[in-house]
Amino acid sequence: VICSLTRRFSTSVRTKATNRVYNQQKHFQANKDIPVHLRGGSMDVLLYRLTMGGTVFGVGWTLYALWKASFPQTPAE
Repeated sequence: VICSLTRRFSTSVRTKATNRVYNQQKHFQANKDIPVHLRGGSMDVLLYRLTMGGTVFGVGWTLYALWKASFPQTPAE
C-alpha cells in the first residue's frame, strides 16, 4: 500500500508553472525614486493610506481614552 501511494505521488504529472520571481526581483530592485512599499501601483498606495489613516485614528482614539480615564467626571448632585 505504501509503495503504491509513493509511486502514485512521485510519478504524477506536474503542471508547468512559470517562475515569476526573477521578473518581480527586477521590478522591485530597480533604482527608482518610489519607495519599495509603493511600487506595486495604485492598490499599494490605497492600502498604505488606509493603513496610515487607521493608525492615526487608533492613536488618537487611544489618547482620547487615556485623557477621559485620567480625569473622570464627578456626578452632578
